Amino acid sequence: MFHLLVAYSGWPHGGGSISNRRIYIKSDEESGQLVLNEGGRLDATKVSRFPALLMTEVGGDGPQLARVVYITSVVQGPTETAIQYVAENGIKPIPNEDIESFASQLGISRNALTHTHWEVKQADLFKFLLMNQQKAEPTSQVFSLEAIHQPQPSLVSIMMPFAAEFDPVYAAIQSAVNSLGLKPMRADNFWEHHYVIQDIVNLIARARVVICDLSSRNPNVFYEAGIAHALGKEVILIAQSQDDVPFDLRHICRIKIKLVTFIRPKPVKLTPRNLQK
Repeated sequence: MFHLLVAYSGWPHGGGSISNRRIYIKSDEESGQLVLNEGGRLDATKVSRFPALLMTEVGGDGPQLARVVYITSVVQGPTETAIQYVAENGIKPIPNEDIESFASQLGISRNALTHTHWEVKQADLFKFLLMNQQKAEPTSQVFSLEAIHQPQPSLVSIMMPFAAEFDPVYAAIQSAVNSLGLKPMRADNFWEHHYVIQDIVNLIARARVVICDLSSRNPNVFYEAGIAHALGKEVILIAQSQDDVPFDLRHICRIKIKLVTFIRPKPVKLTPRNLQK
């Protein structure tokens, strides 16, 4: 048995709320008796015994993903019920399209996937996940990989040294990327976390394409290129010289560029065609 909670905009990390009118759990049903108290209200202790599947409505404006969690707190007010929950570690988020494909196995109607509500289903959620080969999600002891579940199809992430001499190269890349209707971004253009490495990992994880400038053999860029390859990203390597490219990467096709000077600028050898998939 499991809880199914669907919301138009998805569910925030750690907790959320739902209108009491959207809680479709009845005390005269077997499933309701397992999670409600004698007064017909949700019993937090009973609720926490079963896993919950939190998902965004199909076609909603939140991430089209479902997550397995355990509800740890339930507070029912006059009009809304607030809940807190913790994610089931090791179970990766499930794309909504997969839930749609296997809805009948979970006893979920098509209408339920496009309608904000909370109900209890009789199916064995973990058995379903096992049968459909849900595997443990990769983890890191250094940074979070949560952003791999927040893809941005138009994002092109650019990894290069943070030095003024590389600004003309970045400008040339921006021009090429923008001409394709894509969005270029470098790690120093935004700040989400106190730890720079987490911002960089998020930028790589969300990207459609990652461009790495290996010029000057910057160890940070080498590290970032490794992360991008490990996450299975489409990686474009650029360098001013073959000597800038580590031995382990020399078998990979790359683009040789000429660094622009501030005195007499010359075009960087990077074209939109290089970025097209």
